[in-house]
Amino acid sequence: MGLADFSSRSTDVSLQRLTKIFKSMDGSGEVVAVNDISLDIKTGELVTILGPSGCGKTTTLRMVAGFEFPTAGSILIGGKDVAPVPPNKRGISMVFQSYALFPHLNIYENIAYGLRVQKLPASEIAGRTRAILELMQLTSMQRRYPSQVSGGQQQRIALARAIVIEPSVLLFDEPLSNLDAKLREYMRDELRKLQKRLGITSLYVTHDQEEAMAISDRIVIMQDGVIRQVGSPRAIYEHPESIFVATFMGKANILPAEILGRDGEAALVDLAGSRLKIPNPGHAAPKAGKGNLVVRPEAVKIVHVESADASLKGKIERMTYFGNIARYEIPVLGTTILAERYNPQGARLHEEGETVGVSFEMDSVRILKE
Repeated sequence: MGLADFSSRSTDVSLQRLTKIFKSMDGSGEVVAVNDISLDIKTGELVTILGPSGCGKTTTLRMVAGFEFPTAGSILIGGKDVAPVPPNKRGISMVFQSYALFPHLNIYENIAYGLRVQKLPASEIAGRTRAILELMQLTSMQRRYPSQVSGGQQQRIALARAIVIEPSVLLFDEPLSNLDAKLREYMRDELRKLQKRLGITSLYVTHDQEEAMAISDRIVIMQDGVIRQVGSPRAIYEHPESIFVATFMGKANILPAEILGRDGEAALVDLAGSRLKIPNPGHAAPKAGKGNLVVRPEAVKIVHVESADASLKGKIERMTYFGNIARYEIPVLGTTILAERYNPQGARLHEEGETVGVSFEMDSVRILKE
């Protein structure tokens, strides 16, 4: 089995007007878990569904896997509607949060299990299992049992077991959430490198924004069963289309302002008496009237309180030093502005209780109505 075998079997996925409705727990009504969503995933692409608990992301994944049957809509894999097809006939694999390894089977047997279920010839089972053991750097521990290896190694075993059957689509259900922070960061990088190397079409579910940013070709933001925005990690972070997306995808300062009009592509706004020019307000910005400035903490500058650049003034309520970042919290306009100074080593750090001016990197400011 060569690496080319994986990419040649991968295919596209299309969710078309997909809906899932459950009966409520007391049986008195219905709960719409997924509400008429559509999404196209290209061959070889890794798409992450991101959102808070209860947003419908796991239900969507389970419908693609075949563990839930849609109330309405279609699931196309390679152009074929698989909504009525059982999970084992869809040509997909899934990596679970709990790993779901068989404790009584050693690593080799865990990985080979799916091939044995397919009743493949013994020589092919041995060849494919050896190849994936080598690929995942598990050969030296193939005779150990799951209880004898670390959490990170168990995750690699679960991934190897999913890949060895050569799926056309690979599904991930929060696969790294049981690992500690440092190992989670390492494993997400390894997983992404492997996915790109093999070219397997992948749908990944997580609630971790940093994880989604690190591994995704595109991110799908869900809320209350609907898709709020789809785009590359950079596009969603730099150009959110709603306050929900802006605040869910990283930290954001939301400041009410009055949009006075336009100067070419730029927006002219009034922020608490200061007139500002926003060069790139974003396509979701209203032309005039009430709006909200969206300013990421790294785009907030702390300046001298008497500086002409100071759009706002406030007293530092808290300063937190993280080593690579110094984070300031400054109450203004009935809210608390977060400002982050990167690489603060050797720099003068502002003290709690100090009154400072606040200005913004205007190229990074966006305007949203809601």
